[in-house]
Amino acid sequence: DENFEKFSQLLEVDGIDHKGLGRLVYLAYFNNVKIESFYEISKKRIFTFNSKFIGKADVLEERGSGSSLFFDGYCKDRIYKYDYLTPYKIKESLIQEFFPLFFSKKEKGKSLNIKIELEVEHPNSNNDFYSSQSVFNLDDLPQLHKVTLEDESTDLFRNLEIHYSIENKAEKNKSIYTAVCVDNRALELDLVQIEAIPSGYQLRFLFVSDYFQGKVNTSRQKLLLPDELTEKALKEKLREEIGNIIICNIPKVKENNQRVTEKLNENFPHLTGYFPKPSAGLILKTAVLELAQSKFFNDQRKILECENLDDEQYEKAIELSSRSLVEYVMYRSLIIQKLKSMTSKNHEKELHQLIVPMQQTLQKEEFDDDIYNNNVWLLDDRFMTYNTILSDETMQDVIQSIALDNVEDNSRPDITIVFSGNPNTDLKVNVVVVELKKHGLPLAKNEEVLSQLRQRARKLLAYFPNKIEKIWFYGITDIDSDFRRSLKEDGYKELFSHGQMFFKPQNIIIDDENNPFIIDLFVMTYDSFINDAESRNAAFLRVLKSTIRKCIESAIPISPIVTSFISQVAIDSQSVCNNSLNGL
Repeated sequence: DENFEKFSQLLEVDGIDHKGLGRLVYLAYFNNVKIESFYEISKKRIFTFNSKFIGKADVLEERGSGSSLFFDGYCKDRIYKYDYLTPYKIKESLIQEFFPLFFSKKEKGKSLNIKIELEVEHPNSNNDFYSSQSVFNLDDLPQLHKVTLEDESTDLFRNLEIHYSIENKAEKNKSIYTAVCVDNRALELDLVQIEAIPSGYQLRFLFVSDYFQGKVNTSRQKLLLPDELTEKALKEKLREEIGNIIICNIPKVKENNQRVTEKLNENFPHLTGYFPKPSAGLILKTAVLELAQSKFFNDQRKILECENLDDEQYEKAIELSSRSLVEYVMYRSLIIQKLKSMTSKNHEKELHQLIVPMQQTLQKEEFDDDIYNNNVWLLDDRFMTYNTILSDETMQDVIQSIALDNVEDNSRPDITIVFSGNPNTDLKVNVVVVELKKHGLPLAKNEEVLSQLRQRARKLLAYFPNKIEKIWFYGITDIDSDFRRSLKEDGYKELFSHGQMFFKPQNIIIDDENNPFIIDLFVMTYDSFINDAESRNAAFLRVLKSTIRKCIESAIPISPIVTSFISQVAIDSQSVCNNSLNGL
C-alpha cells in the first residue's frame, strides 16, 4: 500500500537515488499501461496508468508473486526503431541500464526473472518484426572481476571499485561497455573508442562508488559533479584505469600501442615526447594526438606569457621554436608529395599555384602571414630572404618593384623574386626569374624557355643597367634526349642533382657588345626541382627529429645543438653551391 501511494504521487521518493518521474516516460509512448502486482503474499492489485489516473486500483484476494506491465496504444506517429519494441533488444537495454542493481542482487544470492513478450497483429518480415518473447534471469550476467582503486586525491577515487569482464569470443563482434553506477543504475560514459579494441574481444567496465549517489540530472543522462571535479578530469582518470586493466589482460594491446606510438612519432615528430609510452595503458590515436597538441599549445602559451625568461624558460622557448620548425618542415614534405603526384595531365597553373599563388605579390613585411603560401624554398632556401615576390605578374610590375618607374610591358614571367634589396633606395638589388613549362611538351616548346629567360634579362637590364647587382634565371621543364643534346651544344654544363640540371653563365648584350652582362641561367627537370628539394628537406627533418629525440632522452638543452646544426646547414649549402659553380 505504501509503495502504491508513492506511485500515485509525483516526486514522492524514498531517497536521493530516486527521482519520482520515471513513470511519466510510459505515457510519452503509450496511452495506457495496465499494471498487475502481487503483494503481501495473498493480494493482487490491478490498475491502469494513463493521463486520467487518480490513484484508484482494484484489489483482489489472490496468491502469487511478481508484477506485470502491459503497454497498449502506442501514441507516436511512427516507430523510430523496431529495436525499441523487440524483446531481445529490450532485454539488452535492461541489462545495460540496471546492471548495477542486477549485479548487486546476484552477489547477494537473490533471484530475479523477467519475461518480455511482444504481440504483433501485422508482422513485418523485412524488419524481423513479429510476435516474440525473451526471458532474463541473473544467471545471464557475466562474471565480473573487481579492482579497488587506491588513490587519496579525491573522495571519489578513495573508495572507487572497478568491476570488469574481458571475454575473447571470436564468433562475436568486438564490443566495449563502460559505465558508472549511479543510484543502482548504469550511466554509460564514452571512454574508449571501439577501434582501440582487438577483434573478438567483448569488454565491460562498471565503476562503483558512494560518491556518485544522487549525482545525476532528472533525466538520468548526465552526471552532476562538484566544481572541484570536472567531467573531463573524471573521464581521463577512468580511461587511464581501463587502459591499465586492458594492457595487463590483452597482450595485443601493448603491441598495438607500440605501432600507434611509432606512427605518431613518425607523422608528428614535432610532438615527440608529448606522446605516452607504449606501456601507458590504452593508447587511442585521436585522443592521444589531441592531448599532445594541447600540451604543446599550453607550453607555448606559458612561454609567450612570460615577461622575462630565466635560463630554464629560455631553453624551453628554444625547444618549442625547434618543434615549430619541425612542424613547418613536415608541411614542406606534404607540398613535395603533392608535386610528385602530378603528371602531364596537370595544368601548368596547378604547378604554379603550389609554388606561389598566381597573380599575387608577396612582401617581406607579411612574411609570417605568407609562410604557408610561399614555397620558393623548392628552388633554394636562400630565396626565402626575399624582399618581394611577384607571381605571374606583368613585367611592368616587376620593373616597378625594382625602381618604381611606370614602364608598360604586359609579358609575364611565371615567378619573379626580388630579394636582398629595397626598391625605395639607390642600392642595387638581386633578382630571380622563374619560367615553368608543363609536362609533355614537344622539344620546340621546351626550348622556348631559354629564349624567354634571355628576353626577360634584356628587358630588365635595358631598363635598369645600374640597378641590378645579379640575376638568376631558372627554367623548369622536361628534358628529353634531344633537348639534352641541344643544351650541351649550347655550352650548358650539367650539375650534381637528383634529376637533370644544367647551368650556363649567359652573356646578355644591351648596348655595348664588348661589355655584356653575365647572368646565371639554370635549366632543370621537374624531377631535379622536386627531388633536390625533397633531399634537402629530408636531411633537415632527420637531424631535427634526431636532435629532439636525443634531448628528450638525455635532457640536454636543445638550443646549442639546433643552433649549431642550422648554422652548419647554411654554410654547407652555400659551400656546395659555390663548389659546383667554381668547377665549371
